[in-house]
Amino acid sequence: MARWQGGARERLQAAALERFAEQGFDGTTVAEIAATAGLTERTFFRYFTDKREVLFQGQDDFERRFISAIDEAEDGADPMSTVGAALNRGGSFFQEERRTWSRARNAVIEADPGLRERELLKLSLLAVAMADALRERGVDGTVATLAAESGVTVFRVAFAKWVAEDETRPFPDLLTATVAELRDLVSPVLTG
Repeated sequence: MARWQGGARERLQAAALERFAEQGFDGTTVAEIAATAGLTERTFFRYFTDKREVLFQGQDDFERRFISAIDEAEDGADPMSTVGAALNRGGSFFQEERRTWSRARNAVIEADPGLRERELLKLSLLAVAMADALRERGVDGTVATLAAESGVTVFRVAFAKWVAEDETRPFPDLLTATVAELRDLVSPVLTG
């Protein structure tokens, strides 16, 4: 086996998803993942701290996409427009070539209560970070929290649609549709 073989990270991720789908997350060992990828456990640990990280690695980059859009928003932009820009920037990560991986990852997460909890924590931390970034721009605390939580809810719903087996629409289209659904839902409350 060649040392530092190219594509090792991707091979380990693909092997992990394969093993998780067949055996469940808890029923899969790092040794099995490495063997399936044709690599060693040592190589696995060069790339991932544990088998959960196969599914959650890149969380900081994911969050940074949203926050950078908030930081770069025009001065005086309303909070929901700023969150909309963050959704668009964060959503740009979910290109068509990532859909198959995302579907498989989502299925593994949905099948395991501990992984579902970790995914929800990730999204909760994203909402906190977005609200903090809005506050740093001078947005009222309550408004910042409502805007950030609404944005994360839109993201979560759009993502669930995007990974559905029969869904073919691009992620940005699903974000737009979900925002429209939220607007229609709250409109009677605002005008009533």
